[in-house]
Amino acid sequence: MIAAVVLVVYTVAAAIWLPRLGRRAARWADRAPRLAIATWQAAGASVVASAVLAALAFAVPADVVGHGLAGLFRACADMLSSRSRPTVVGAAALLVAGLVLARAVYCGAATLLRARTRRREHAELLGLLGRRDSDLDAVVVDYDERLAYCLPGRNAQMVITTGALRTLAPEQVAAVLEHERAHLRGRHHLVLAWAEALARAFPGVPLFVRGRAEITRLVELLADDVAARRHPRVQIAAALVRLATGRVPAFTLGAGGETALVRVRRMLHPEEPLRRRERVAGLLAVALLLAGPAMVALVPGVSSFLGHNCHSLFSL
Repeated sequence: MIAAVVLVVYTVAAAIWLPRLGRRAARWADRAPRLAIATWQAAGASVVASAVLAALAFAVPADVVGHGLAGLFRACADMLSSRSRPTVVGAAALLVAGLVLARAVYCGAATLLRARTRRREHAELLGLLGRRDSDLDAVVVDYDERLAYCLPGRNAQMVITTGALRTLAPEQVAAVLEHERAHLRGRHHLVLAWAEALARAFPGVPLFVRGRAEITRLVELLADDVAARRHPRVQIAAALVRLATGRVPAFTLGAGGETALVRVRRMLHPEEPLRRRERVAGLLAVALLLAGPAMVALVPGVSSFLGHNCHSLFSL
């Protein structure tokens, strides 16, 4: 019961307070966007897992787990066959666990299917309006607005408009397309889908609302950093300035957008990367977020298991 209470308290506290810690660590996140994305993802998974495990801890007594997996499976079988009815609290806890998991899975599937449908429709439209440029390895669309974006998925492709080609220098075009290629290689649309699914599944929860916004921003920083490995940062910054006002379709990933001008300053004035000690601390934080709820949930069962088996061993 203590583990269940601890998990409930952690779920509520993390959902509310972790976003505030994230705001304090914004500069750290800008220096290591990949690690920051992993941290936000781990935080979201940690809260969902702790909610489910808290419900299971209320429903399944620790002494059942302490008698081993066979006893646990036997107890579950008895519940399913109505030979051992769970208490009202246990039944309610199991219902909550099922609802949380079902809601998360449903919203995740709905988000992916909706985006896939819209991307397929957009790809068909590009097939009619665009032309393939083998030199750029991208689809060129006759459109005056300056846009450059990628359409992820099974038939992934990069798109750039004639307005962008007229405005950008060849070096800037190459840098922008490298940015979009980084999105495709990194499968950033799946990262964004995870954040969107959690925000839709549990609306109003500060961690998920803030996490969606931060992950959306951080994937752009990460793509900028990948592009900067092959192209001068000044060229990336100049391209971002020219593409800042462009609005790409919501289900795509574009180099411009609302964060473009902030990213320009980051490209022109890069900060020092994280030191090894800071990076190790970040990785440990991710591991703790992922493993922490499971460790708390398992402590009573493991303690009961050791107590039962040690008692049996010494009684021989």
